[in-house]
Amino acid sequence: MLLTITTTVDPASDLGFLLHKHPGRVQSFDVSVGTAHVFYPETGERRTTAALLLEVDPVGLVRGRHGPAGEGFSLGQYVNDRPYAASSMLAVAIKEVFRTALTGRCASHQELADSALPLELHVPALPCRGGADLARRVFEPLGWRVTAAAVPLDPATPRWGESRYLDLRLAGTVRLADALNHLYVLLPVLDDAKHYWVSTDEVDKLVRAGGDWLAAHPEKELITRRYLAHKRELTRDALARLAEVDDTDPEDLDNSLEGARVIDPPGWSVQPDQPARPDQPARPDQPVPLNEQRRGAVLAAVRAAGARRVGDFGCGEGVLVRDLLADAAIEQVVATDVSARALQIAARKLKLERMSDRQRDRLRIFQSSLTYRDDRLAGLDAAVLMEVVEHIDPPRLGAMERVVFGHASPSTVIVTTPNVEYNVRYETLPPGVPRHRDHRFEWTRREFRDWADAVAGRNGYRVRFLPVGADDPEVGSPTQLAIFDKLRADEAVTA
Repeated sequence: MLLTITTTVDPASDLGFLLHKHPGRVQSFDVSVGTAHVFYPETGERRTTAALLLEVDPVGLVRGRHGPAGEGFSLGQYVNDRPYAASSMLAVAIKEVFRTALTGRCASHQELADSALPLELHVPALPCRGGADLARRVFEPLGWRVTAAAVPLDPATPRWGESRYLDLRLAGTVRLADALNHLYVLLPVLDDAKHYWVSTDEVDKLVRAGGDWLAAHPEKELITRRYLAHKRELTRDALARLAEVDDTDPEDLDNSLEGARVIDPPGWSVQPDQPARPDQPARPDQPVPLNEQRRGAVLAAVRAAGARRVGDFGCGEGVLVRDLLADAAIEQVVATDVSARALQIAARKLKLERMSDRQRDRLRIFQSSLTYRDDRLAGLDAAVLMEVVEHIDPPRLGAMERVVFGHASPSTVIVTTPNVEYNVRYETLPPGVPRHRDHRFEWTRREFRDWADAVAGRNGYRVRFLPVGADDPEVGSPTQLAIFDKLRADEAVTA
């Protein structure tokens, strides 16, 4: 199996630094499926090509294997395309040989590793159940220009027609780490087969490798289903986790609606809910944006709770994290999100690399899913889920409840979510359309109260509700907020 990676970045020889493989020598690695060799057929300042050649021993792969002897016919285990055609074995070799490059780390050239580079990828023999059209459907949305030519069954006998193999070439300006992750996920997807047993671990692998791009991919379901060998339960689990990945700011639509004309009910008009600063008097025609009012309400609840250790669960691009760090009374901020891309943007916006040691010590930022137990979420005074719950599929809300209210169990939990009843006040929002394309639901005020009351009762909390934004006497406020306070032992017994 062969993969070549070519770049024309200036200087192109820096590809060796990014891959952590020296261009001046051939290197061989024992991997789980055989032996992988890395070498450079072409090196230069203008153009450099690295090659990964995987040697597979098809006999060694089945030696000692238990189970049915044949794969279609008696010699099927020994006579096959495994040593020649790109498959999940090549994906495994990419992960094992280019492990550091896959993570996007390069101590000597980190700025280059973070940059999109002109790249050309070539896989001469790629089994693809779906042909060139499928290859284009999965790679083009990721920014690749795809050239895929079907390989004839036998060049000497054209009448035999085409095989299921493609000569695949990809060209684009992409981060090297992203390019490798695309191949790692999509090679076995196009082959529609894996050489090893697919278990629940594969869901974690898929979310880690595809979390930055798969959630918004138009072929997300096909990719997920094939990657997980068509196992229904695993596919459902993976899609639920990918649904939590919010690659765009959840406040985007709220912000766009800020500029839309709000239909005022009779005898009622929109006014800002927050007092004006002395140096910036409020004007009736310039209300405070809803996202600012929401953050202000959350910060006020955090301060009222006297919290010193605060978690922003589903922190997105870190806007609330910035405000929490600005409060000197808060000693530690824990920021988590299921989206690795959102965390990268948050790190950039927070200027982590420029933070003082003292400020950096106050912040822990890492990837985590709220539907899976994570010990790093425990030990907090307060946790904030600001515009998060509506991005979780309803069947996963119970898992989120167990993680946040049961395992993490902070003294205070602050939850905000849109009030769907208020949507009629947005003239530009069509009826029945949610405020954000990734919202799995939007609750009425009664639905939110019923959910919050049930969660509080099951987990030993009391809950109270506050409006955020202008409180319409007919449909309520645009955002609804719940503050859960953990009951003391004596209160819990009484309750």
